[in-house]
Amino acid sequence: MAEIPTLVDGHGDARRTVVLAHGAGAPMDSPFMRRFAEGLAAEGLRVVRFEFPYMQERRRTGGRRGPDRAPVLEESWRQVVAQTGPAERQIIGGKSMGGRIASRIADACGVAGLVCLGYPFHPPGRPETLRTEHLSGLTTPTLIVQGTRDPFGRHEEVAEYDLSPTIELCWIEDGDHSLKPRRRSGLTEEQNLQQAIDRVAAFAGETLG
Repeated sequence: MAEIPTLVDGHGDARRTVVLAHGAGAPMDSPFMRRFAEGLAAEGLRVVRFEFPYMQERRRTGGRRGPDRAPVLEESWRQVVAQTGPAERQIIGGKSMGGRIASRIADACGVAGLVCLGYPFHPPGRPETLRTEHLSGLTTPTLIVQGTRDPFGRHEEVAEYDLSPTIELCWIEDGDHSLKPRRRSGLTEEQNLQQAIDRVAAFAGETLG
């Protein structure tokens, strides 16, 4: 099987690696993904980004193909973990769907940690359709960075969920699904993104040493 193409930021021989997958609608080089990769690399981490098969196809054809089925997404994650290096030296995760799929394979792959940037706890407007069934038993140390007004899971909703004690929640004030605040909050998008990057970098240090 051919290797999945990746983008790498930071020192190629760094012992601490964070692997990030994109969300459902934007590629691995979107402004959000690029900002996180560059920000974490500036903290001394090696950051690896990749794309799922459907997004690779979009890049080749310019089409608007939808996400692959879950087994394909999960297999892509397993392949990237295997080709990136020792699983126990990796933190895996990503934006929205990318982080959710990583959370489904993290325990089995034996990675050191998991980071979810805007976890899609439920579809917007459908709080009864939860995507949390596996999170109560998750054993991998996990950081979920979530905006307080994220329509995929707001602060008051997530407080009611049955989540594993290995999961830490980092709430970004007034952030939406991409952590962007409203102007009236007095916060800026850059402030929120930097807060998230700082917390992920600290989590990587705590988890990987």
